[in-house]
Amino acid sequence: MPTMSRFQSAFCRSAPWRSFARRVVLPWALQGFRPRGDVLEIGAGSGAMAAELLAMYPDIRLTVTDVDDEMVEAASARLSQFGDGVTARYADANALPFPDGAFDAVLSWVMLHHTLEWETALAEAIRVLRPGGQLVGYDLLSTPPMRLLHRDASAHLRIIRLPELREALRDLPVDQALLTPSLSGVTVRFSLQKAAR
Repeated sequence: MPTMSRFQSAFCRSAPWRSFARRVVLPWALQGFRPRGDVLEIGAGSGAMAAELLAMYPDIRLTVTDVDDEMVEAASARLSQFGDGVTARYADANALPFPDGAFDAVLSWVMLHHTLEWETALAEAIRVLRPGGQLVGYDLLSTPPMRLLHRDASAHLRIIRLPELREALRDLPVDQALLTPSLSGVTVRFSLQKAAR
């Protein structure tokens, strides 16, 4: 799984992104979902979304992961103010180092398109959820503007096509799957509930 470019890394650490994440992105992405208990954020980058999440829900126990060591260090530094309620660690989304059923919720914010095998990352996220747990997130959809914007990095990205996402979900042990394409058609929000077996 590739690491971020210098531009992406700088953007994810910026004050404008933190402000936009807090005021716009997080409320839109959560779709009214209230995380509780043990929560995992996959591909947390510099921890901007995690910091906002912890400010809103200080009672959760949050584990944030990223495949980029620099991002793990940045997230660890940013989230240190939250004490023992948060852990930052290295992890590949396609092979999460957690046991089955370890988390009440898994979150993913604009990360899946960075994995060439995002179906595997989705399956891993569902695997580490407890029965009845929720996977909530959003990602980019494969549209002409998104493909144009990411053309230089296309060998390292696989932007999601909505029919492929729907097909991948059919193979996962989920009771409820809510997919909401954005009005602009650029992103898709997803909310998946693991089967309670």
